[in-house]
Amino acid sequence: MAEPYAESPLAAYTDVLARSSTPGQVHITEMPFTTQVDLRVDPKSPAAERIGTALGAMLPNQPGEVAVAGELSVLWLGPDEWLLLGPEGSQEAIRNTVSTALDGDHAAVVDVSANRTILSVAGPKARELLNKGCALDLHPRSFTVDRCAQTLLARAGVTLVCRDTQLPSFWVIVRSSFARYLADWLVDAAAEYGESGGEP
Repeated sequence: MAEPYAESPLAAYTDVLARSSTPGQVHITEMPFTTQVDLRVDPKSPAAERIGTALGAMLPNQPGEVAVAGELSVLWLGPDEWLLLGPEGSQEAIRNTVSTALDGDHAAVVDVSANRTILSVAGPKARELLNKGCALDLHPRSFTVDRCAQTLLARAGVTLVCRDTQLPSFWVIVRSSFARYLADWLVDAAAEYGESGGEP
């Protein structure tokens, strides 16, 4: 019997993304198999506080806020919803941590890792590249480090996360069914940076 194996939505695009990246301008890569756990719980409940303590990062209570603890990122998605991002294969550990902290209280903890993939877009031209297809103000004064926003990029629904503003770096979280479409758009939109020979 054939052994099951995991394949990311952009497994066939590794070389394509590498060729579209221009040193000193923009670098586009997939972050395959990142653990993604959706959490819904009453933010004012004792359970929410216990979960934050157990994770080492209190659940953000402001729109677009991101809390970080080591390799774990906690994204605010709504008044009672968060997305927990962790290293590949950490789903069970995260769910067990949350379940233990709940201590029987009500919450929804769902592994959604297969639902979306993440693209990393980094480099001096990263912000300019994303703004070609996104109406969100990505200026570092408005969209700072450890902020997230659910928005449209090239008409695809995504969650953007700002990772760095000094050397612009973003995560683009997109549904697996839209991953190839968005990768094609990014490759096309980044073409001018390669044509310019790496000049700013």
